[in-house]
Amino acid sequence: MYKQYKTLYLLLFCILSSGVLMAQKGAKITGNLQSNGNFFFRDSLIGAFNTPQYDHQLFGADTWLNLNYSNWGFDIGVRFDMFNNSNILTPLGSYTDEGIGRWYVTKKIQKLEITGGYIYDQIGSGIIYRAYEERPLLIDQALKGVRLTYDLNEDWKVKGFTGRQKRQFDLQESVIKGASLDGYLTVGDSLRPVSLAPGIGVINRTLSDQQTQDLVSTLSSYFAADRIGAKYNTFAFSAYNTLTYGPISWYVEGAYKTAEAIFDPLAIRTNVGGTSLGKFVFEPGTILYTSASFAKNKFALTADLKRTENFVLRSNPFLRLEKLNDGLINFLPPVTRINTYRLLARYNAATQEIGEFAYQLDARYRASKKLSFNVNYSDVKDLDNEQLFREIFTEVTYKKKRKWQILGGVQMQTYNQQRFESKPGVPNVETITPYFEYLYKFTRKKSIRIEGQYMSVGEDDKGDKHDYGDWAFVLAEFSMAPHWTFTLSDMYNASPGKNSPIDEDGEKIDLHYPRVDVFYTHKNNRFSLSYVKQVEGVVCSGGICRLEPAFHGVRLTVNSNF
Repeated sequence: MYKQYKTLYLLLFCILSSGVLMAQKGAKITGNLQSNGNFFFRDSLIGAFNTPQYDHQLFGADTWLNLNYSNWGFDIGVRFDMFNNSNILTPLGSYTDEGIGRWYVTKKIQKLEITGGYIYDQIGSGIIYRAYEERPLLIDQALKGVRLTYDLNEDWKVKGFTGRQKRQFDLQESVIKGASLDGYLTVGDSLRPVSLAPGIGVINRTLSDQQTQDLVSTLSSYFAADRIGAKYNTFAFSAYNTLTYGPISWYVEGAYKTAEAIFDPLAIRTNVGGTSLGKFVFEPGTILYTSASFAKNKFALTADLKRTENFVLRSNPFLRLEKLNDGLINFLPPVTRINTYRLLARYNAATQEIGEFAYQLDARYRASKKLSFNVNYSDVKDLDNEQLFREIFTEVTYKKKRKWQILGGVQMQTYNQQRFESKPGVPNVETITPYFEYLYKFTRKKSIRIEGQYMSVGEDDKGDKHDYGDWAFVLAEFSMAPHWTFTLSDMYNASPGKNSPIDEDGEKIDLHYPRVDVFYTHKNNRFSLSYVKQVEGVVCSGGICRLEPAFHGVRLTVNSNF
C-alpha cells in the first residue's frame, strides 16, 4: 500500500507542478468523481439480512476519483478508488480497501505511441482480449504493463503489449502478452466502394510457477479416468473484418484457443462412491461471431450469430471456482437484446463460455414521423441443444408532434434458471410481459412519464408459479429541466410463486417493493437520493451477469465532471 500512495503523490506532484509551470503552453486538467453511498435496513422478509452490512455495519460506500492531465504531447492520469463496507465485489460479503485504482502515462513520438501503467484496450470485438471496466459489477480487468502502437501508414497500424491483470488493488500472477494488426482499405467503384477493416490478433498467457503447481496438485487428486495434464502457456488467435457497402455492414470474427485445463461446471467427475458435477478438463476452444445490418429509408434489420465451445480464457484457471466473472482476459459479446424496463430486464442471459449457440434478429420500421415498429427475436441453446434462453419482443411507438408520445408492446421469454442461477431441479421460467410508456410534455421544461408492466409466469406440475410468481410494476416520473427529476415506482408480487417469502403460518406473502428517487443536476454535477426496496435478481452489464441479493435501504450518489 505504501508503494501505491508513493506513486499517487508522485503523479499528483507532476500533474499539479506541470500545470502551474506550463499554464501558458496549453496544459489541460480534467477529471470526474463517482461516489455511491448505501444505508442498509435489515429486512428478513425479503432476504435482506445475514450480511455484515445489515447485521452491524449499516453503511457502505464506493468512490472513484479520476484526474487527467495533457500537455506537450503527454497524457497522464491517476484514479483513486475507495470501498468502505462495499457489497459490490461480493454481494453477500463486505469489502473495505482504498488506493490507486489506475494510473497511466501516454506519449506519441512521431508514428510510435507509448503507454505505461494501467491500460484498457481490446483486440477486435474483445473475443480473445479485452481489458475493461464494469463498475456496476466491480469488474476492473485493466492490464498493468506497457503498450506500443506504431502507425505503418494512414490505414494500417500494429500494436503490442505485455503485463499482468489487475484484481482490485493487487495483480494476478500470470503474465499476458499480445499483438494485433489492424487496417483499412477500399475496393471497387470509387462512387460506391466496398470498404474493409481487417485485422488479426494473438494473445499468450503464461501461468506462474505457483499457479501451475496448484493446478497439478488439484489434478493429481482426480481418479485416473478424470486425470489430465497442465500447461504453462496458452495461446489464442483471432481474425476479424468489417465490410461496408452502401446500406450494408457486416462484421465477422473467428478465434481459436490452444488446449489447456479449464473448469467445466457441467462435466461429470468420478468420486469415491459416486459422481458429481464439475471438474477440470483439457480442451481447446473455438468461437465464431458475426453481426450484419441493413438500413435503408424507413427499414432497418440486424442479425447476430455466435457459436462458442470451451472458450474459457482467465488469468488463473481457479478463478472460475471462486467468482464467476473474476480474472476474465477476454469478452464474449452477448447475442440477446439489452432491455431497460424493470420487469423486461428481470431475466437476462449470461454468456456461456463452455458451450453456446445463439442468434438474434432485430427489425425496425418507421411507417411515418408519428408511427414506428420494432420486433426482436433471440434464441440461446447449449451445444447439446438444450434451451437456455428465448425472447420475443415487440414494440409500437406513436408520437404526437412534440406534445406527447406513447409506446407499448409485449415480451415473451423462456429462461433456464437452473443454468443461469445454479438452482438445480427448477423448471424453465416462462414469462409474458405486456408493457407501456406514456410521455407528456406540459412545456419545454416540464414533463411527466408513466410506465406500466405486468409479468405473468408459468406454473409447475403442482400448480405453483415459477420463481417469485407474477409481478406488476408502475412508475411515474416528473421532470423539471434542467435541474430536477422526481420518480416514484412500485414492484408488486401480484401472484406469489415458489420463491416468494412466507409468513408464520406458511402462507406466501404478496409484497410491495417501492422505490422513490430524487435527482438534482446543476451544470456538471448530478446528485440523487433514493429509497429502495429491491427483490433478489440477476444484474447484467453487456452479457456479464451475476445473481444480486435483495436490497432494502437508502442510496446516495454523486457524479461530477470538471
